[in-house]
Amino acid sequence: MRQPGSGIPVKTGRNLTADENEAKDEMPRRALLVGIDKYDSDRVPDLSCCVSDAKDMCTLLRRHEDGSPNYECRLLVSADRKKITRKVLRSEWNDLFRNYRGEILFYFSGHGAPLESGGYLVTQEGDPDDPGLGMDELLVLANRCLTPPSQASSVILILDCCNAGHLGSPALFNGTGSALLQDGLTIMAASRPTESAFEIGGHGVFTRLLIGALAGGASDVRGQVSAASIYAYVEQSLGSWDQRPMYKSHADHLEPVRICRPKVPDALLRELPVFFKTPGSVFRLDPSYEFTHKTRTKEHVKIFDKFKLFRNAGLLETVRHKDLYFAAMKKGTVRLTPLGQFYRELAVEEKL
Repeated sequence: MRQPGSGIPVKTGRNLTADENEAKDEMPRRALLVGIDKYDSDRVPDLSCCVSDAKDMCTLLRRHEDGSPNYECRLLVSADRKKITRKVLRSEWNDLFRNYRGEILFYFSGHGAPLESGGYLVTQEGDPDDPGLGMDELLVLANRCLTPPSQASSVILILDCCNAGHLGSPALFNGTGSALLQDGLTIMAASRPTESAFEIGGHGVFTRLLIGALAGGASDVRGQVSAASIYAYVEQSLGSWDQRPMYKSHADHLEPVRICRPKVPDALLRELPVFFKTPGSVFRLDPSYEFTHKTRTKEHVKIFDKFKLFRNAGLLETVRHKDLYFAAMKKGTVRLTPLGQFYRELAVEEKL
């Protein structure tokens, strides 16, 4: 069962091309988010953070940071009049996965329970002997919708519950092996198959980190937040003595789960080859680039401001001086970091 525990600090915090925006508009996305705080059985303790988990995840996933639509979300929480029984949740799963060719996301926050027959998501009428719906059933539905005739483009399953790592490790293997994941399926689990998941300060420990990641903590230079970057953010935030999240994926392409404000706009990234003719080029500065100097020129100051953005995003570095100001005043040089060389190459190949 999900447990209370100590808090984990959350780190604080792309522009798409026209063709990518058009493709994004054509590819629908839908998400089902479930949060269960209240349970009927005296043998299943109530929780306090799962409804707020689901609601806050829903708020973030509905729209990108610029306000443009993202996932079409359906929120299912125990605070509503309709109880989230196994019958209701199974019906919602069928609606979510049936005959859909877009991108699908399922999120669950609540109790998880292990039985000899596998891991289970505990529904509101569940008890320790008959918890609810099996994680294996969820996996089968997700795999099935990625194959003809449904053939969804991708599926992300996120579980914030105890024993969440059972998802993708079927009972057939006694939790020791991995199931076949169809191409396009990604799983993020709050804990190993034998571990508890904790909640503190209004959220589950795992979801609290998910929220930080989606809000921009896991975004790349272009503002894209992928499933892989979310997991990297969460995993690095949890110590070796904390609950350990799990990540399983069979995907050859990672669409952003959410798009946040880019550190450097694509239009500016496309200028990298203008300033640096080759990956190893250096660019020489002088005092006219520094806006406080009497020899400053408007054009050079504009370039210097761009270099500051590149530096702040980890794309550019000074060669010998400790910062850009002294590089300019001492007529020093700057160069691209390996990350900067990567984005320069994308610009050269017209992939931005």
